[in-house]
Amino acid sequence: KMLGRVLCTVLFMGALPSLAEVSQGHISVVLLGATGDLAKKYLWQGLFQLYMDQVSSGHSFTFHGAALTALEPGQRLMFDVLKKLACPPDEPPNRCAVLKDQFLKLSQYHQLKTAENYTVLNREIETLLRQEGLKEAGRIFYFSVPPFAYTEIARHINSSCRPPPGAWLRVVLEKPFGHDLASAQQLAAELTSFFREEEMYRVDHYLGKQAVAHILPFRDQNRQFLDPIWNQHHVERVEIVLKETVDAKGRTSFYEQYGVIRDVLQNHLTEALMFLTMELPANVSRAEEVLQCKLQAFQSLRGLEKNSAVLGQYQAYASQVQEELQKAQDYISTTPTFAGVLIHSDSLRWEGVPFLLTSGKALDERVGYVRVLFKNRAYCTQSETLRDAGHSQCKAKQIIFYIGHGVLNTPAVLVSRNLFRPVMPEGSWKEAVGQSDLHVFGQPLSDYYVYSPVKERDAYSVLISNIYHGRKDFFITTENLLASWGFWTPLLDSISHQPLRLYPGGVENQHLLDFEMVSGEVAFTLAEPVELLNPNRLTPSDYRTIQSKFRQSPLVSAWSEDLISQLASDIEKTASRTVARSGQFHLALSGGSSPVVLFQRLARHHYAFPWKHTHIWLVDERCVPLTDTESNFLSLHNHLLQSVRVPYFNIHPMPVHLNQRLCVEEDRGTELYAKEIMALVANSSFDLVLLGVGTDGHTASLFPHSEYGLEGAQTVVLTESPVKPHQRMSLSLPLINKARQVFVLVLGKGKHDITTLISRVGHEPRKWPISGVSPSSGQLVWYVDYEALLG
Repeated sequence: KMLGRVLCTVLFMGALPSLAEVSQGHISVVLLGATGDLAKKYLWQGLFQLYMDQVSSGHSFTFHGAALTALEPGQRLMFDVLKKLACPPDEPPNRCAVLKDQFLKLSQYHQLKTAENYTVLNREIETLLRQEGLKEAGRIFYFSVPPFAYTEIARHINSSCRPPPGAWLRVVLEKPFGHDLASAQQLAAELTSFFREEEMYRVDHYLGKQAVAHILPFRDQNRQFLDPIWNQHHVERVEIVLKETVDAKGRTSFYEQYGVIRDVLQNHLTEALMFLTMELPANVSRAEEVLQCKLQAFQSLRGLEKNSAVLGQYQAYASQVQEELQKAQDYISTTPTFAGVLIHSDSLRWEGVPFLLTSGKALDERVGYVRVLFKNRAYCTQSETLRDAGHSQCKAKQIIFYIGHGVLNTPAVLVSRNLFRPVMPEGSWKEAVGQSDLHVFGQPLSDYYVYSPVKERDAYSVLISNIYHGRKDFFITTENLLASWGFWTPLLDSISHQPLRLYPGGVENQHLLDFEMVSGEVAFTLAEPVELLNPNRLTPSDYRTIQSKFRQSPLVSAWSEDLISQLASDIEKTASRTVARSGQFHLALSGGSSPVVLFQRLARHHYAFPWKHTHIWLVDERCVPLTDTESNFLSLHNHLLQSVRVPYFNIHPMPVHLNQRLCVEEDRGTELYAKEIMALVANSSFDLVLLGVGTDGHTASLFPHSEYGLEGAQTVVLTESPVKPHQRMSLSLPLINKARQVFVLVLGKGKHDITTLISRVGHEPRKWPISGVSPSSGQLVWYVDYEALLG
């Protein structure tokens, strides 16, 4: 009786106090993928650590390694790994040797390939327990297999390998948990058809990293110091960083599917972000309270936009992909290997505080940290040499959860001495003594209170222990997983074809990946050197030689970001020249999605714009209240007007809402707007009109075959849109054509077909209203990005 012999030996060694305590029940641990890389590197060692820690807990164990490999070769592979298991340095050698021997005897290999295999495994567990006269406490199934295999394995466990009533089941799942929100929802739905939520433990191994796992306990134990300063009034910014020196070589198949954001930011760094931003529950040891607070923190995050991220790719990545995945020489990968993302929370505590999440491969050092940098209002008159440097109020104030590697090469918690001396649990963290000459973030280590773990533990050992204890707050629930994907998926969609900053790798990156925050966006600080650009990728100058005219008018074309930058500069130049000449500038702006990035650019980068002398008019408006999310004016207000100083009387929304009704002809809103234009705009000739183009060739709110606005004397008209909201108000084509300048902005692949079509047609405004834009005494300029121009 194998199990009985093992228990007797362990008792003899003094590991168990008495036989009476060997009655809490038996736990079967099944490791699927037992011969894979993760199992070899971490999981078997973690299970052995669990056995060493819990051998005197009153539970008995058996360990079942399982894989698709046949019995004999699988057994050989698995026991090759088990023989290399190690005890911690503080474990007495005699006890270590006995425990390792017992662990090997309690471990066996199974081929789990068919439904019958699972039935046999279940029968073997039941037989063993019956022979030993033991009651079953529970079963742990650890899925160290690719996610595509989850559903089939789940089906087999559910149908033929569940423990009996009264015993628990814990199913451990490794990431990736989906590729985006839709795939995560699908996988979650499949798994919840077999397992209850409390049975599933989704692993993010960063939650087992000692510095990350201590963020919540640290906040809890230091409430007296942190409560007054853990908020927007005192925190300047937060950095959550994971840098790697290795590249993706040998893993390009995985990396091409996932990239750095899905691999690191959506999970590891986001989990650390949640621990920092969530409100502290009354009891941090209650898993359900922690998980609920975490979910609320997710809901407070502001949505990410394209300009919330900077992306890079190390130079050798493309050739590694071509080589490993047999891609053609001209294959261009759009997978980022570096990302810096700016995140904001709209919670009252954190409003306005920038959270920077950064990770990348082929960087200058291997290090991970969470750094909370506090505002410093002090000015120190006396020289630093005359004061206690460690406690100087003029030095930076920060709290750092040092995850590992880097200059310290150990997990640590660092608190600036000019903040407070933290409370740390004595049994598990110790204060570092004998401060060395090391520097962390430009400051000597002596400027900090520094604490490191009494006993350094591998993340997987920590997590396996938490699985054993049923601590769900160290794992990702379905609800939190979907909240995370819901947050990240819009950004991933918007950057899927974004050009990447190429970088050479390692220390040669220099300042190439430095980025800065400007008005809620991030951008690289330095321009990308020309020599790093892929020779196969056409540059803007190459495209500009294709044609400099479009429909006999000047054409400006570039990547969308550069194009918007150019357009914003051209509008500012036009405004400045016009104000210098006539004292005021009349600008008519279109609605829709395309101008939004332009409005943001003008608001955040053009501080010399003569807003004081600018009149803002609407080219078109939807017949909805101006406070409605569909309103063009509301979009203009949110993205531009609230950020610049345009005099109140210079803003002219279209009067679509009169007498508590919308766009009713008898209310004469079109006449009111026409009279306002006539009274303020000389000759009703706008200095600049900005237009867009719809996929059907419409411009402003002038649609194909429209009865009004394409010709005639009327300057402002009511029109009908084929899509909701149907009713619109618009400037007419004759009024637009009286403008001194008309700029037409066309962005995105979705506009490629209409761009190609209108490049060939003549003046046919009834079919394609945009073709009727032809200023009678002004200039028309087309701003078309490469995707719209070339597809």
